[in-house]
Amino acid sequence: MRVAERDDIWTRGGVPLEELPDPLAPETPPPTDEIPEGEVPRRRRWPLVLYSVAGLLAITILWLVITAPLSRALEPLADPALLLLDDSGRPIALRGAIKEAPVDVTRLNPVTPAAFVAIEDRRFYHHWGIDPRGIGRALFADLRGGGVRQGGSTITQQLAKTNFLSGDRTIKRKAQEVIIAFWLEAWLSKDEILSRYLSSVYFGDGVYGLRAAAHHYFHRDPEKLNLAQSAMLAGLVQGPSRLAPTQHLAAAQKRGRLVLQAMADNGVISQARAHGVQSARPVAQEARLPAGTYFADWVAPSASKAFESDFGQVKVETTLDRSLQRLAERAIARAAIGDAQAALVAMRPDGRVVAMVGGKNYRGSPFNRVTQARRQPGSAFKLFVYLAALRAGWTPDSMIEDRPVTIDGWTPVNSDRVYRGQITLREAFARSSNAATVRLSQQVGRAKVIRAARDLGITTPLPDKPSLALGTAGVSLLELTSAYAAVASASYPVAARGLPEAQQPEGLDAFFRSAGALDRQRDWTPMLDLLYAAANNGTGRRAALAVPTFGKTGTTQENRDALFIGFAGNLVVGVWVGRDDNKSLGKISGGTVPADSWRSFMTSALAVDHQRGPALPAGFRRQPEQKPELKSPLPPEWSNATKPLRELAKQIEELVGNH
Repeated sequence: MRVAERDDIWTRGGVPLEELPDPLAPETPPPTDEIPEGEVPRRRRWPLVLYSVAGLLAITILWLVITAPLSRALEPLADPALLLLDDSGRPIALRGAIKEAPVDVTRLNPVTPAAFVAIEDRRFYHHWGIDPRGIGRALFADLRGGGVRQGGSTITQQLAKTNFLSGDRTIKRKAQEVIIAFWLEAWLSKDEILSRYLSSVYFGDGVYGLRAAAHHYFHRDPEKLNLAQSAMLAGLVQGPSRLAPTQHLAAAQKRGRLVLQAMADNGVISQARAHGVQSARPVAQEARLPAGTYFADWVAPSASKAFESDFGQVKVETTLDRSLQRLAERAIARAAIGDAQAALVAMRPDGRVVAMVGGKNYRGSPFNRVTQARRQPGSAFKLFVYLAALRAGWTPDSMIEDRPVTIDGWTPVNSDRVYRGQITLREAFARSSNAATVRLSQQVGRAKVIRAARDLGITTPLPDKPSLALGTAGVSLLELTSAYAAVASASYPVAARGLPEAQQPEGLDAFFRSAGALDRQRDWTPMLDLLYAAANNGTGRRAALAVPTFGKTGTTQENRDALFIGFAGNLVVGVWVGRDDNKSLGKISGGTVPADSWRSFMTSALAVDHQRGPALPAGFRRQPEQKPELKSPLPPEWSNATKPLRELAKQIEELVGNH
């Protein structure tokens, strides 16, 4: 029997010491397949990422299939161009962008789509929505520039952006753009994609689409564009605002030559033809209409609701009278108000606005002080106090006490600090007595004053306070002038409008605007009596015309606002003067500059208007003018001395006439 060799000092049981386990090491748990909670093995992370990306793509594609409007590029703009016309059909303002009917690339001159492909996406017919070369070139430029500098977008990607996405230059939007581009390539042919692109891309000057651009810049259909014109239009896409040939012709022509060279490099045209083509020039443009005026800003929302979206310009006739508008602008420009502001609105008694000036200079301040400003009307609000009194049985000859009165600790003061004791309503209204008006409001009842204001169309909040009678509630000049128009027409309320056809009020407006009429004997004729007295003998006498004139001044505390509102002929006009910072006007009151401006406008307006207003009561009708008796400039004794000679001359004339 063989006996095993004894272990030496370097082995134990025949096993080398270095292979034996360390008796001092901690115990190692047995191997297991369990994974600690919260940890994911690296080899399993990639499938989760892939599944997430695939799920996101599937959801995106499903969303596109269900909701994506493939034909959006072929539809009119949601807010198309609005061409506003005056009451005689002449253009006065153009708002919005122009987009005309879509184009079909198969019907265009072949050089036209080729020009866009050459400069925007020369590999358009060879990729599936994205161009890796273009993306690489743009990425390199972005890395060098330290930000997003170039898009590297294909025509398909540009169509995806304009139809589905915003213009933000972010990585997220770019990824969405790529997905949608692939989807567009799968659903549409190349010609369909290019047609949609050319039908919706922006060309500057507020025109979208190739058809609108061809008409705007060259007055020809897109199917008849020549090579030079096609190259110029293709060049505009990169920077429509800075390359529009109507304003930057040299830059547009330089860009057009770059397009021609790109077409030559693409083999579409020869180098000789590219160098031999003369640069295009846009046709002479008509005088550009203003995009915004005070009247256009006010009437545009109503006009946009009056039609459905369509291609090209939508023409909407308005109530503006160009001649009266010019006179209104002249009256405000001539107003002696220093650095203060002024506004004027003129309308027919039925509410058709024929002139509107919302400030001294639209470019300097487009804020419309006729429609947007809410200012205190001052004594012009007294119209409603006295109307409420007439409804309650008072007459212009009724007596009211013009003495200081204190209500709840508040004492109104007459502007001239004069109190006349017992006076008629006519005198109180003409002199614009604050004390008498507040006393009258208390006796009639403020609820009835508020009711009268509501009936005449005032919809703004009216506080039930004693000072309400003096016009401390803010209203717009348009709303206040409309209330005076209701008196002129003897029917209420009158809704100011800029379109010929009246729109029926809805909602709360319909609730507050129930149709009514002033009682001609009790309310209307006496109200005309009061307004006539104020405009001809009272605080507004500087506004009096040669025809029956009715109106009322208004001046607020510390002369912050000054107004005159009145009517004559077939015009109801309101004039306001004030400061935007609400500071005092100094010595200007409603009976000074506003009354002067009102008369300046009306004198010329009535001369050119020739429209008869509502029939007035007999007492206010204009009497026929009597020609004054002409008197001889010679002394009477001279006339007596020559009497025999005059008789002899008369006898001679009779003899000659008989023969």
